[in-house]
Amino acid sequence: MDVKLELVLVPVTDVDRAKAFYTDQCGFDLLVDTPVGTDIRIVQVTPRGSACSIGFGVGVQDGVAPGSYRGMHLVVPDIAAFREQLTGRGVQVSDVRHISDGMWHPGPHPERESYMSFAEFDDPDGNLWVLQEVHRDDDE
Repeated sequence: MDVKLELVLVPVTDVDRAKAFYTDQCGFDLLVDTPVGTDIRIVQVTPRGSACSIGFGVGVQDGVAPGSYRGMHLVVPDIAAFREQLTGRGVQVSDVRHISDGMWHPGPHPERESYMSFAEFDDPDGNLWVLQEVHRDDDE
């Protein structure tokens, strides 16, 4: 039986600020922005091409501190190009670095091997996202 991860809830302090960051600056698609009564609001955004969405809102994650999520991976076929897109939209992204011989080195992996090149950025609350370059047959 297939099991698919569809939604990851990310703790944020300001729903409208997070919505603007993920849609306007990261370029994610807005799927849902729904109030449920007066105490709950659910926002769901999806990175283009992803089967998994990111959710946040009011009344959806009690007890989880905003900024506490670390190391969620966004996989891209060209880390340098995606980093450029993000920085062009005002997102502060670390320089790309790669692993070779068990050590970190600046820039993308020289052979652009999958799972070896990384960069990082924070959302407005400090939740840490990791970009990782991975090549798949279905990449455009």
